[in-house]
Amino acid sequence: MSEDAHPAQAYDPAAVEAAARRHWDATRTFEVTEDSDKPKYFCLSMLPYPSGALHVGHVRNYTIGDVISRHKRMTGHNVLQPMGWDAFGLPAENAAIKNKTAPATWTYANIDHMRAQLKSLGFALDWSREFATCSPDYYVHEQRMFVRLMKEGIAYRKNAVVNWDPVDQTVLANEQVVDGRGWRTGAVVEKREIPQWFLRITDYAQELLDGLDTLEGWPDSVKTMQRNWIGRSEGLEIAFKVEGEAEPLTVFTTRPDTLMGVTFISIAGEHPLAIKAAEGNPELAAFLKELNKGGVSEAELETQEKRGMATGQWAIHPITGEDVPIYVANFVLMGYGTGAVMAVPAHDQRDWEFAKAYGLPIQPVIATTEVRDALEEIASHVVQHDDPMAVALGAHGPIDVVEIDAAVPVVREYLERINDKGAMTERGWLINSGEYNGMDYQAAFDALAQRFEAEGNGVRRINYRLRDWGVSRQRYWGCPIPVIYCADCGAVPVPEDQLPVVLPEDVQDAFAAGTVVSPIKADPEWRKTTCPHCGKPAERETDTFDTFMESSWYYARYTSPGAADMVDDRANYWLPVDQYIGGIEHAILHLMYFRFYHKLLRDAGLVHSDEPAKRLLTQGMVIADTYYREGDLGEKTWFNPADVEVERDDKGKVVGAHLKADGRPVGIGGTEKMSKSKNNGVDPQAMVDKYGADTVRLFSMFAAPPEQSLEWNEAGVDGMARFLRRLWRDIHTHASQPDHPEVNASQLDAAQKTLRRQVHETIQKVGDDYERRHSFNTAIAACMELLNNIGKFNDMSDQGRAVRHEAFEALVLMLNPITPHISHALWQVLGHPEEVLEDVAFPQADPSALVRDAVTLAVQVNGKLRGHIEVAPDATREVTEAAALAEPGVAAHLQGQTIRKVIVVPGRIVNIVAG
Repeated sequence: MSEDAHPAQAYDPAAVEAAARRHWDATRTFEVTEDSDKPKYFCLSMLPYPSGALHVGHVRNYTIGDVISRHKRMTGHNVLQPMGWDAFGLPAENAAIKNKTAPATWTYANIDHMRAQLKSLGFALDWSREFATCSPDYYVHEQRMFVRLMKEGIAYRKNAVVNWDPVDQTVLANEQVVDGRGWRTGAVVEKREIPQWFLRITDYAQELLDGLDTLEGWPDSVKTMQRNWIGRSEGLEIAFKVEGEAEPLTVFTTRPDTLMGVTFISIAGEHPLAIKAAEGNPELAAFLKELNKGGVSEAELETQEKRGMATGQWAIHPITGEDVPIYVANFVLMGYGTGAVMAVPAHDQRDWEFAKAYGLPIQPVIATTEVRDALEEIASHVVQHDDPMAVALGAHGPIDVVEIDAAVPVVREYLERINDKGAMTERGWLINSGEYNGMDYQAAFDALAQRFEAEGNGVRRINYRLRDWGVSRQRYWGCPIPVIYCADCGAVPVPEDQLPVVLPEDVQDAFAAGTVVSPIKADPEWRKTTCPHCGKPAERETDTFDTFMESSWYYARYTSPGAADMVDDRANYWLPVDQYIGGIEHAILHLMYFRFYHKLLRDAGLVHSDEPAKRLLTQGMVIADTYYREGDLGEKTWFNPADVEVERDDKGKVVGAHLKADGRPVGIGGTEKMSKSKNNGVDPQAMVDKYGADTVRLFSMFAAPPEQSLEWNEAGVDGMARFLRRLWRDIHTHASQPDHPEVNASQLDAAQKTLRRQVHETIQKVGDDYERRHSFNTAIAACMELLNNIGKFNDMSDQGRAVRHEAFEALVLMLNPITPHISHALWQVLGHPEEVLEDVAFPQADPSALVRDAVTLAVQVNGKLRGHIEVAPDATREVTEAAALAEPGVAAHLQGQTIRKVIVVPGRIVNIVAG
């Protein structure tokens, strides 16, 4: 044993944890290779952004991964658990501007600090594979892949209307626009049309959709969100001729059955027809300019007030030949579909709101079965008109028969709903549609498709909501896009032998001035280069990659440190990831790009699998109490929970709180997600310093199941600290007793058998909680119950000490994945040499120990518990009933009463009905 194997009796977390980590570092415990006869297991938590300090969410996320990893090592797996840094991005650049320092300086300092924090928590990480995504050694491979994708046509450049944050001076993804404002700055987002680089993720839309069916280990909620985001829809692309225009106006619709209900066409402000119409219409031109304000996210378009303006142009209905007015509308985007929508206000809520706002016709053409039947009843009495259904709807005059009173209210209610309450969006039966009347959705779809395809005015299409991935960003701190612009040759990729295009990191002077202008855009010397095709002077691209590019393939780089290409053959040993862990907030963007990039790697011949990760665990958020005071104008100042003293009643309920600094009361705002805005974040380092890493890890896993929100409560943390102190004390007390012989199962008495059975029942449960259920809170609860049972066992005989020793060994091994430092120390206290517990097999339940000699049954009299009995597991009903009636507490309550019935539920309860 080492010197650290004999710690003081009092539990000192700092000393215990430092000793364990020294041993892990000295033995390079968690570094792994592919040269192993064990089955591989790749456990990966989403890499952190180096913000400067870990938050409690980090601790929870990485503890979950560490518990899984350590348990897998104990079950005989070759486990890779790596760590790196998602180091590029706007937060670093904005922090550098604020602090007047270079982003690289700020980022590397934060990485050093956060690495030390992660190590202090004892995570079983292979640090030999660590990288930061801002390193040229990392992003050179990303640039090389992009060059290859350009040559294949998967990477391309085009003008696009984007969300522009005027403060951050960059493009935002739709998901980064919240209520029309940038998610970081809060600035009102603008629409801009600028050249952007894209990756053709839409080429993989169907494969991404189909692949979800293979991801059995992913949460259904994530798969549903991805299905909705991909948004596969089948419909018709229909051409509307436009008066005075040579080219038709093309629309895509999933509801061709509503075609006869079109009363106007909506187009985007960027549509060529809108721009042309605005040339002679100053009012329309001003409206188009105004439309540039606001983002381009679908969520925003759905909720904003519907606004528009007539263009003065008219489309021709492809069936009726009637003129249909064309409007510019603020809810139509050029980037979605064709930038034009056939508006059917009776059956589309967005169109209905627009029609109501601008007094446009609302023509119903779809009816429910009830309305259809009522119309047919009306039609049977209105034979003098060519289109009785139209008569019934009042489109061509009043109904003049009185025999159909029962049908009229049904139709009237239907019309009132559509005219006054909103669109009827469900499918039904066609009405007011001429030769298509009476058809259902599919019949109308097929008939119209055949007609338009024959006429050359339309075609069946499968569309996707998914858009190509825009990867350009206009800020400095990112991977340079490896493209050169030549006046003669256009946009050409940087030759692979000239990569990487290195981002200059020595930009202290630019950031000392507090600038928001990208240094590489401002530096003409950096931009200067020569065209690799013709040798003439040229300029480099000054946009940088969206940081999702780095996080879309980082998992693969962990498998191949030092590889000359993105990955080498080692990737196919480790991939796919066996368990991926991260927040549900990444369900769409990151996880979609993550899956897409893996398919790019596969198609490049670099990996052999179709999906990057077999299983996904999305941990819940961490919430904490909030405290505030209101100012004179109603504004709130929020105080950190660490600065507040809480008052509780006898039941532990919070009844008041005051600020420690001044003793004055503060308001209690309830529990909310930890955030800077509510100042309710908890510094995990302060908790580690106060209680130790194992206590923080234990609470993080005990307070809630991984998928649910965790409410941070320091009283709960203190409770975990008490449990570990008791574990430490009880094992030391046990170890100070005489030697402990081996358990001899044939010599155990009833009490010894009971404790041993409890031990092995706990092993069975905890193993299942770790392996199958990932239910770490119930595993901890089972271990706590076992420690209580051990504490009640006072047998000092040889076999008594042997059973207790076996119980403590099992307990230490079961807790090791969650509390590895104290487990490392206590394993030595129990008489073992200093070793890595992850290399000790996880305990297995002994089937013979699980056999019960007796079962305990509750006995009730008239539904009230009156005692307990013990009987053999296979005891007959008669034996069980006799034992119940003989139990003293039961017999006392039966005196003077007649037994009417005895109900025996084997293995559970005896209920005696008496009176």
